[in-house]
Amino acid sequence: MSQDSQGVEDQLGSDESRHHCQLQPQISRIEAEIYGRLSKVIDPELGRSITDLGMIPELHVVPATDGNSYDANISVELTVKGCPLSQTITNQINGAVSTYPGASITPHIELASMSQEKLSNLVSELKAERKQNPFSRPGIKTRIFAIASGKGGVGKSSVCANLAASFAALGYDTAAIDADIYGFSLPGLFGVHSQPTNLNGMLMPVTAWGVKLISIGMFAGSEQAILWRGPRLQRSLQQFLSDVWWGEPDVLLLDLAPGTGDMAISVAQALPNAELVIVTTPQPSASDVAVRSGLVALQVPTKVRGVVENMSYYDHQGERLEIFGHGGGQRVSEELTRALGHQVPLLAQLPLETDLRETGESGRPVVLKPDGNLDSTPIAQSFKSLAQSLIR
Repeated sequence: MSQDSQGVEDQLGSDESRHHCQLQPQISRIEAEIYGRLSKVIDPELGRSITDLGMIPELHVVPATDGNSYDANISVELTVKGCPLSQTITNQINGAVSTYPGASITPHIELASMSQEKLSNLVSELKAERKQNPFSRPGIKTRIFAIASGKGGVGKSSVCANLAASFAALGYDTAAIDADIYGFSLPGLFGVHSQPTNLNGMLMPVTAWGVKLISIGMFAGSEQAILWRGPRLQRSLQQFLSDVWWGEPDVLLLDLAPGTGDMAISVAQALPNAELVIVTTPQPSASDVAVRSGLVALQVPTKVRGVVENMSYYDHQGERLEIFGHGGGQRVSEELTRALGHQVPLLAQLPLETDLRETGESGRPVVLKPDGNLDSTPIAQSFKSLAQSLIR
């Protein structure tokens, strides 16, 4: 190589180095601003920012070949290897980076998994934040509704599932616990066939139709009988509350077992801020025992929020048929109002609809369209009104 050629090459290298130095403050600013945008990306399972969780160990911005364009090389460490929600996280990161104002930035994302040590430290920190039932600590903003009934067969679980789906479709961060240990129904009603992710001893609830769910039915086979009583039954509820990472949802619903047994008392003791919603059908045989489930509030510190009358009527060719009689919900409302000394309103009268069963058994709450949005059908609007009246 001639001395002249070497001189030209040295000059080009010097110019490139000088240009890079000139760009470095701008690149550092862009990296800081992108990191700030990534702090708004929320891990769908943990409900925390991916930056707060330490999921972004490296972020480097380099100039691209043309003008005001850059490449952003982003390392992402997932909490679970092969995380099923990795695509959701990737899409959110792409959106946060590609919409950066003032420059054209192309994200290049490299996925990996946290080391066992880093994951253990993270889980320890999260557990330390909630050493006890997170829903009983002072200042909790979660509204808790326990869906109860005096007897089985009144559609309590269907009401709970569709009410939860309505809250989620209305934009509320919603969670639901299937506390009906003996007759768990929520996994089937939400089409859930998977188990919660075990994150070093902390369970991640399964999310379906926008609702975070936990149920003993996700662990036990659907044909397996559950024969728990007393302390073991109470411990199952404590585990659902304390060993599952819920974040801080706006709404928590519990599908209680029918009657006034151990689980109803356990819920009242563990969640004194829970509000009971009593589900009944119109006939006296259902409404009479529904009153007894509401009277639990005389023995434990729980407020009865109101009554839902299910299967109130059936619309047939323009004629309203009261197949199961008339007035059960109103009777429960009036008797509980007298006994408890505060207004216990009849919150809703829901029709008997075959769609409620058929769509529910297919794994989609009837209030939702296939795309997950709230439907415009009368039954969907009834549940929407019920959700809005409860959250006020």
